[in-house]
Amino acid sequence: MEADETYIGGKSGRKKGRATTEKKIVITLVECDGSARSFHVPNVRAATVGKVLLHAKRGPRLMTDEARVYQDTPEYFASHEQVGHAYEEYVRGDVYTNTVEGYFGILKRGLFGAYQNVSETRLHRYLSEFDFRYSNREKLGVNDTTRAGLVVRGVKGKRLSYQTIAGA
Repeated sequence: MEADETYIGGKSGRKKGRATTEKKIVITLVECDGSARSFHVPNVRAATVGKVLLHAKRGPRLMTDEARVYQDTPEYFASHEQVGHAYEEYVRGDVYTNTVEGYFGILKRGLFGAYQNVSETRLHRYLSEFDFRYSNREKLGVNDTTRAGLVVRGVKGKRLSYQTIAGA
């Protein structure tokens, strides 16, 4: 399993010594079977990352970059291996984070290309959509018909409510 974090948001500008754009932090776990699970988190600290890693399947090895927040990973991983991006090491044998980095590329192109502006309060919904698409893609043997069936099964029994906005 691979784990990494990315920052979502507009280009940072500087105004009087401080950033004008607040980036949103996303941590994604990509399993060996090709499924992805993303989490919007308030910060990148060891305690926060540890809580996210609790959502991973038990047993597989964990592959990350050299970020210190991954040093104290939960003990239920078979092993924890890292690549040193700071030392221009991106692959060492079969240890890499390229799959999760590729997922981030798809996520960012989708968010900025199709949706353009994503509010922090709704980010988890967009992440769920991209996780679903990635986990049920053609490469994994899921065609459009099967994927549509999964969507319909997922919404069965769920209520879609419409709320009016005051003053609209």
